[in-house]
Amino acid sequence: MFKIRHSKYRHVYCDQPKPEQCHTGLRLSTVTGDQQYVKASAKYYVVALFGGGGPMHVGRHDRPGRFASGTSQQVEGHTGAVLDMDWNPFDDSMFASASEDTTIKIWEIPEDWEPTDASGLARPSADNNLTESVVDLVGHRKKVTLLRFHPTANNVLASTSADHTVKFWDVEKAEEISTLSDFGDHLIQDIVWDIRGEVCATSCKDKIVRFIDPRAGQITSSIEKAHDGLKSVKLAYLGETGKFLTAGTSKGREVKIWDVKNLSKPLFTESIDSASGALLPLYDNDTDVLYLCGKGDGIIRPYEFEDKAPYLHKLNDGFRSTCPAKGLCVIPKRGNNIMGCETARILKLTNSEGMQPLSFIVPRKSDAFQDDIFPDAPSSVPAHTADEWKEGSSKLPLTTALNPAIAQQNGKKTKLRTVTTLSAELKEAQERIQFLEEKLKENNIDV
Repeated sequence: MFKIRHSKYRHVYCDQPKPEQCHTGLRLSTVTGDQQYVKASAKYYVVALFGGGGPMHVGRHDRPGRFASGTSQQVEGHTGAVLDMDWNPFDDSMFASASEDTTIKIWEIPEDWEPTDASGLARPSADNNLTESVVDLVGHRKKVTLLRFHPTANNVLASTSADHTVKFWDVEKAEEISTLSDFGDHLIQDIVWDIRGEVCATSCKDKIVRFIDPRAGQITSSIEKAHDGLKSVKLAYLGETGKFLTAGTSKGREVKIWDVKNLSKPLFTESIDSASGALLPLYDNDTDVLYLCGKGDGIIRPYEFEDKAPYLHKLNDGFRSTCPAKGLCVIPKRGNNIMGCETARILKLTNSEGMQPLSFIVPRKSDAFQDDIFPDAPSSVPAHTADEWKEGSSKLPLTTALNPAIAQQNGKKTKLRTVTTLSAELKEAQERIQFLEEKLKENNIDV
């Protein structure tokens, strides 16, 4: 008997955003690669701009409008073009940037950051550009291409480079944890963490997907030929299910689902279309919804993942546009309009129409909080420290309720205490002690 599959997200839809909701005036960097070109926290987004010294625009989600280069605030500090960025999942104001100058810089956005005003106009404040990074990570010999923060441990970062290595960093100590160089002369196309941050997976131009133990810097397993085509292969872990997704090309664009315990053959293969752009899978661990995007096209296809055959179930038509995407990313769930039933917000970066926020909404008649479509989401509190993780700690991300009535506001800024900042604090304390000792001597007071 024919049976219609039930899904809470079956009717999810996305409308074209209005012009006043978009971020325009962005003169984007012309550097190309396997990066997403745009990354976002729950409060800000960042894109690389055209110009000397690798300038970046950091915009606020709540301040759409027109950015004006040379007038609005921007971030600048590299000596080469910026290739990739990533936000700290536990601090909505901290992000890392990777550059052609072989360095990685960690930036802290100040509370009064405001490139555009409440009217959407460029705010004249170029004199207040952010030029000082809080940490510099130096170790790669060639340009740094991709960055990924650890999903559960605080201040742990993975990076890839054109020197064909993957490095894992302790950001707070500004030192390497481990390095892997078993990639031959092939450029690394993608790098992703599993949900616990126990394993890192990479795709490479030699068509091999490698699974890495980041603590030891060793390869634990691999898929010898995930896809036949030459296009970039993108990766995604499917939550705690033990399943893994690869998106690439064969005769056309396709996705494959694998069991990480048996990588000899895929469990499932789905052909998508014959377009030429690389597929970008954006997976929501909380709702099990996969948003399949493509660089160079305007279609976003939503699927629901189920941990049994046939694994992927197509939802609504998703989003269709004639404007091609240069890059895409999804913002953390705590930045969504929860009471408006916005289950996901994807930022679509374009060359001609700026940056568009695409809201995926599940239609509901009630104005109350919909707990069935909003399970608890990852919070901005780390599950463990970098040192605990290096010693073998394994934890799932800490979660928080999304109901605004009971949600704990845990997006607190945590000051990054690096060797540089501690040295500065020590110097200041020593100068203060010396000043006080002199005052005591002047007043003939013995201590």
